[in-house]
Amino acid sequence: MKITDVSLTLFSWDDIPATQYGQTSRFAGSSALGLLCLRTDDGVEGHAFLGSASNSATTDAQGLITHLKPMLMGRDPVMREAIVAELWRRQRSAGVRCIGAVDVALWDLLGKAMGQPIHRLLGTFRESVPAYASSAVLASPEAYAEEAVKHKEEGWAAYKIHPPTEWRKDIEVCEAVRRAVGDYTIMLDSTWAYDYPAALRVGRVAEALGFLWYEDPLHDQDIYNYVKLKRQLSIPILATEYPITGLESYQPWITQQATDFLRGDVAVKGGITTLVKAAHLAEAFRMGFEVHHGGNSLNNLANLHVIASIRNTTFFEVLLPDAAQKYGLRKDIVVGRDGMVHVPHEPGLGADIDFELIERKKIAVLS
Repeated sequence: MKITDVSLTLFSWDDIPATQYGQTSRFAGSSALGLLCLRTDDGVEGHAFLGSASNSATTDAQGLITHLKPMLMGRDPVMREAIVAELWRRQRSAGVRCIGAVDVALWDLLGKAMGQPIHRLLGTFRESVPAYASSAVLASPEAYAEEAVKHKEEGWAAYKIHPPTEWRKDIEVCEAVRRAVGDYTIMLDSTWAYDYPAALRVGRVAEALGFLWYEDPLHDQDIYNYVKLKRQLSIPILATEYPITGLESYQPWITQQATDFLRGDVAVKGGITTLVKAAHLAEAFRMGFEVHHGGNSLNNLANLHVIASIRNTTFFEVLLPDAAQKYGLRKDIVVGRDGMVHVPHEPGLGADIDFELIERKKIAVLS
């Protein structure tokens, strides 16, 4: 089996609601996704999405075609590990999101060729996982409290706060949510908002309120202050979602004991291959590895396959609102009445891609 063609169809994503996470991630209106297709001489195709509501695929699309397509042509997709090693040599030209999309498409292709879902190829550990709701920035402490109660009553496993990122207001939000939900699992993701003194103040409150973890309070590469913060708090620290890079980026966080968990997703860590390796690396140190949302519907499916195959993760993250995160599939991931997300059993990603929508919304085809 040989790869005979690589194409990227750009299609528009309209009517995205005004959404904010943290201080800098604000978006609304329209974006573009890219449907990556790897075709083979056996007629098998592998797919992935490139882009998100907040980061249009137009940012990375041409780099994928210019720098990654030539080295993919004629290759046997079963030689995925060798191909991925070459993809990483082109990181500076094409970027990690492109590497991640190609890697996901290679896994999808392999699963279809073998008639197996990706989690089976990785080695299935579970077939369902608890889901947690992950908020956007909301207008008031009361709005967070209402949303948290709603998801608790619907049976979701937990609720995570993305606060306004002003430490006094963030404390008010944390207190309001805890009062409203009582004995229920809640987490705080401060999206790299604080300096060390503010991070310590907020962390002590989250700790006293019994939050499950305290995520990304400091700048994403501020390992020095993460080490200090971790020594002052007993609440687990969850970092390493960023920077956007590969497996090696985890080394200093482990060796300097700067975080209690490792974190990542297929978009910002370079695909399923890197994500699985990172989870196993964490497992060697008896650390948890929590998978971040993937930014688009196919990435979230890829994340779910990884979660199903590893032992050291707890949840599946559902970033709210749905209309800013889910697009391009006829049937997307749904949280069941039991608060669980169930893995697909169809070959590859098991995705029901809405090709008719993509054709209607098509902007361009890069090949």
